[in-house]
Amino acid sequence: MAEAKRGSAIAVWVLSVLLALLFLFAGSQKLLGAAEPTEHFAQWGYPSWFRMLIGFIEVVGGLALLVPSLAFYAAGALGAVMVGAIYTHLTQAAPGIPVPIVCLLVLTYIALSRRPKDG
Repeated sequence: MAEAKRGSAIAVWVLSVLLALLFLFAGSQKLLGAAEPTEHFAQWGYPSWFRMLIGFIEVVGGLALLVPSLAFYAAGALGAVMVGAIYTHLTQAAPGIPVPIVCLLVLTYIALSRRPKDG
């Protein structure tokens, strides 16, 4: 039983680090005004400030995923961003929809694993 718990803890950490890296990269690209995300947000009809907001949430959320006491809340905020990304991909017929879906599923696992304990 202890080995299963340890394996689960390792899985949560590995997934948290991988997602943190993904969100730090994606968010920094949005904040720095990289061509691809800037063009996509404009093409989808979103204003520049919204791209910056999403980038900020992704960077802060990515860092917070690495802090166990904050990971639950970070996963929730990033999960909301992923729901928006899924909606955008569906309504704009944009390619790459599996990425936000997989991220949302992994964020859900992290949130459930890191949820605050009662008492």
